[in-house]
Amino acid sequence: MISDLQGRRAIITGAAAGLGRATAELFVAQGASVVVSDLDGDGAAKVAAELGDRAVAAVCDVTSADALAATVDVAVKSFGGLDVMVNNAGVEIGKPLVETTEEEFEQLMRINVTGTFLGIKAAVPALVEAGGGSIVNMASVAGIGGAPLLGAYCASKGAVVRLTEVAAIELKAAGIRVNAVCPAFIDTAMVDRLTTPFEAAVGMPFGEVLKLKQGRIGTADEVAEMVAFLASDDASFTTGSQYVLDGGLVAGLL
Repeated sequence: MISDLQGRRAIITGAAAGLGRATAELFVAQGASVVVSDLDGDGAAKVAAELGDRAVAAVCDVTSADALAATVDVAVKSFGGLDVMVNNAGVEIGKPLVETTEEEFEQLMRINVTGTFLGIKAAVPALVEAGGGSIVNMASVAGIGGAPLLGAYCASKGAVVRLTEVAAIELKAAGIRVNAVCPAFIDTAMVDRLTTPFEAAVGMPFGEVLKLKQGRIGTADEVAEMVAFLASDDASFTTGSQYVLDGGLVAGLL
């Protein structure tokens, strides 16, 4: 898939590593200008420097409306406007529901759900000013069904899918498309952290689970390609949808 993002102005949250970094790299390669946004300011600055003149860094805590508004201001001041908002920042908890503390649950919800909600709100005025645009929210196949150890994470990503649908309906008249990407197990640090507890929960090696359920582990570049497609005019008739990248995991009963 080759999408043309020439001249697009984008913000990508959680872009210092993982899926966000891969997406920032692809966006710049396809002609976009990108705000590399992350709570890890040093990491964001490093990625922006590596990407060159069409990338700038912004420190952003997605649980803060003020921080997200300031990040949008960085895009507007640096690039003259905003065309694409990628709400990618997120965290995981890998433990049984009954062992998850209230504080852990609430923190995950603040980052994964409130962060997406606030990212949408912060981006809309600038997107409207630009005549419309695209919002891409990073959900997960965990938002479509349940998985052991991922109860809080599943709940948060299910909420992201529903937020995406409502935002798409409400923002259609403004020319803003809103879609969600739902990856399965992708080769990232987040999945690395889940490997050992997941093996203990299902009683088999993680590699065997991958082979059985999705064939192989996915790559960050494959997810970035889907985000780029949804940000581009190739997806001009697409809004309110969830795009599953899982090698058939969700489709299979066995």
